[in-house]
Amino acid sequence: MKIRDEIKFILNGRDITLNAFKAEQTLLEFLRIDQQLIGTKEGCAEGDCGACTVLVGRLVNGGLKYEIVNACIRFLASLDGCHVVTIEYLSGSNGDLHPVQKAMVECHASQCGFCTPGFVMSLYSLWMENPNPSKRDVEISVQGNLCRCTGYEPIINAALSVNKYGNPTFDQLNTERENIINKLSRLQDDARVEIGDDNNKAILPANIDDLAQILQDRPNSTIVAGATDVGLWVTKFLKPISPVLFIGQLADLKKIEVNDDMLTFGAGVTYTEIQDYLSKFFPFLENYWDRIAGWQVRNMGTIGGNIANGSPIGDTPPILIALNSDIILRKGNQIRILPIEKYFIEYGKQDLQKSEFILGIRVPLQSKNQLNSAYKISKRREDDISTLAVGISMNIANGLIKDCRIAFGGMAATPKRALITEGSLKGKTWCYEAINEASKMLNEDFSPLSDWRATKEYRMTVARNLLHRFFLEHDLEIIEPIQLHARF
Repeated sequence: MKIRDEIKFILNGRDITLNAFKAEQTLLEFLRIDQQLIGTKEGCAEGDCGACTVLVGRLVNGGLKYEIVNACIRFLASLDGCHVVTIEYLSGSNGDLHPVQKAMVECHASQCGFCTPGFVMSLYSLWMENPNPSKRDVEISVQGNLCRCTGYEPIINAALSVNKYGNPTFDQLNTERENIINKLSRLQDDARVEIGDDNNKAILPANIDDLAQILQDRPNSTIVAGATDVGLWVTKFLKPISPVLFIGQLADLKKIEVNDDMLTFGAGVTYTEIQDYLSKFFPFLENYWDRIAGWQVRNMGTIGGNIANGSPIGDTPPILIALNSDIILRKGNQIRILPIEKYFIEYGKQDLQKSEFILGIRVPLQSKNQLNSAYKISKRREDDISTLAVGISMNIANGLIKDCRIAFGGMAATPKRALITEGSLKGKTWCYEAINEASKMLNEDFSPLSDWRATKEYRMTVARNLLHRFFLEHDLEIIEPIQLHARF
């Protein structure tokens, strides 16, 4: 197998080759310290504030796709074969302001200015994808950008007026697209990348088989896909993570397949990449998905990573458990399939063997008698960690609850089903009285903890109320069932 000892990428308009850097070095450190590109700011260093937002372009199915990411938690090694675009790239040849920047000026959308470059990059990405966005489109695009000065109305107004100052057709990301595609194509060599020694090792496997082999040789390696979790190990806890296996570039972990009764996708699929499929086959998840983190994190974070970290407050495990999903595990050449609820054993412990990794997830498509909902409770509506998350799926036939699955995050040390509550519902008539009585059983399923996000009393009360909400949203006897998704 060919092994390369350097990474290669494009930074704005320059070719970059690096063979000596720390495995845990972030893109933000490289930009600000090594390259003196100080337009990209450091605010939170944990992917929350968006001050460090940049664009990263990569080849996808022969085309070039750009996405905004948080440079503060994006590791430098993961940029092999990519095009990184910073705020400096937007300046015209004569130093003219970019159309997005002009709109920000004209709408008085900047005050102290610290967050402004990040907002500009998010709105730039939106403008390139959707030149005529709705107000809601704009709101979603800046979910991961925080402003402490002006408020958001002038920024939203700026986003809605960019077309007054330019046309994305003539933007350099479009006019130079073919050139960038050709350059990035020449960087693709199907080689494994290894940089550094055993104390500071960054490895990019060549393919999925190579990943399996490396993990058998180095079972204590840290696997990094989107880095939205591991990035904080470095920036907040200063935790050494070498050797690091970067897997975000592996096409085999990005596959999405649909057959007659199953949606199957690789563990490396990001929230953004799976969103259209979920909206099509599980439309109840559309509003829920827009509340997971912010746009930058959804572009980086992977479903497999959200499962693998074993967090009791992960956004996706309760939903996947409620939908009766399986995870596909691989160790060497051996494949193991496990119901996702069985993966979580106890706090900090998952059913994952040495050298084993999550290969993919498969989700059964739903029958016509299935009622589904997903709810997330958090301190902020968007760009926040869950206080409580729940997935509910019930099969209703002839007015009876034939089957149901109710799974919570934030109520126990792991994402967990409410088995006693489920049992009290099965076979019962679909009615408010049955739901109300079942909600009283939740205290037999869970003994939630109090922490800085919520008290145990609050969590239990909300959990019960969400069961009531589920009924009100799906009760067929109500002419217009109550729907709260859009504003909750």
